[in-house]
Amino acid sequence: MAKARRSRRQRPAVARQLLEKIKTREAVLGAVGLGYVGLPLILLMDRKGFRSLGFDIDPRKVASLKAGRSYIEHFPDSAIAVLAKGGRFDATTDFSRAGEADTLSICLPTPLDRNMQPDLTAITTTLTAMAPHLRAGQLIILESTTYPGTTEEVLQPILERGGLKVGRDIFLAFSPEREDPGNPKYSAANIPKIVGAVTPACRELALACYGALFERLVPVSSCRVAEMTKLLENIYRCVNIALVNELKLLSQRMGINLWEVIEAAATKPFGFQPFYPGPGLGGHCIPIDPFYLSWKAREFDFTTRFIDLAGEINTRMPYEVVERTIEALNERGRVAKGAKILVLGVAYKKNVDDIRESPALKVIHLLKERGAEMSYYDPHVPFFRSERHGELPARSLKKLTPQVLRGADVVLILTDHDAVDYEAVVRHARLVVDTRNATRAVRTGRNKIVPA
Repeated sequence: MAKARRSRRQRPAVARQLLEKIKTREAVLGAVGLGYVGLPLILLMDRKGFRSLGFDIDPRKVASLKAGRSYIEHFPDSAIAVLAKGGRFDATTDFSRAGEADTLSICLPTPLDRNMQPDLTAITTTLTAMAPHLRAGQLIILESTTYPGTTEEVLQPILERGGLKVGRDIFLAFSPEREDPGNPKYSAANIPKIVGAVTPACRELALACYGALFERLVPVSSCRVAEMTKLLENIYRCVNIALVNELKLLSQRMGINLWEVIEAAATKPFGFQPFYPGPGLGGHCIPIDPFYLSWKAREFDFTTRFIDLAGEINTRMPYEVVERTIEALNERGRVAKGAKILVLGVAYKKNVDDIRESPALKVIHLLKERGAEMSYYDPHVPFFRSERHGELPARSLKKLTPQVLRGADVVLILTDHDAVDYEAVVRHARLVVDTRNATRAVRTGRNKIVPA
């Protein structure tokens, strides 16, 4: 009891005040970046009874939220309408309002640059813009995936530039996002939350804040441990997907259906977890995060050979898909130049509208370079344009009709959305190249199907 009293006395006064505000739901919780990570976090804050403030550089997102409209498919307009009408939420593009929030969760992208180097520009630029408006008694939690050391080596100096001291005046923690867009089983609230912090006071506040939001917390000893934990999770998937992608290429030469092999192996009740091959890696984590660690490892004169090899294999997959498609055309007396190729699915995984790092983008560009006439159908992505990739060099189709399927020289399945009738695809298409085993249940017309 005496030790607990001493601990309470040792807390900075601003920390005690923030802790009380969190406990009484008087704290204003903020999220910086209102995309696939920040928006569900804001929705959770609102559901838990907190006032919340969302920041984003995109005025269209801010306007949509204020109007009660969603811009992410798996969050319906009804959920955003509840948020907009509830009176506890506001969204803004004005980063000078950073001081209004008691906590700020940084949910910004951390891509790789053209040289495969970590690009923390979004984080550093945003935090630098906010720093003059921050005040004592605020908690900053970085959620963006990055290399071990980022929180203390990059964020802490920016926060302390104006005289605020981390652990005394302002508080800093790292809690990696674990969002899985479109997953009906796991949402923001019920995914266990890793929490690491710079000092004991930072840790106490981060646990109090996120303990009020999430069902289960997993405290770790430092920000570096939390940062490395997130990387391990994604490297684990990256390496295992690379393994099955390489085995797929070998199995094709050997005349073996690897999907059947995986299904058989998955019956083993211990020691095996199934991973599945595809046209390459997509999403905001797995294609990128491993390279953050391999880059940081060079600082310690260490080469991450497993990570580099996995990255090499997965990066090669879109090229392999293109070659497989061209071979399938050649076997039927066609060449890539002038061939009409219909791509099914451009999202990075099934049943979502998320196109971040989707291998379909690379495949479409490569086939276009070979002279193919490209079109695509994706019920979740009717139109595509991004700052990084521009507009896809392919015609977007509104409907997948028998006439459309018959008009293509080859139908290339890159994302296996459930909304597509694959039996109809095989029935009407001249040739189908299937990278996702989407046609496995189709019984007729299998002579048209080429696995890739």
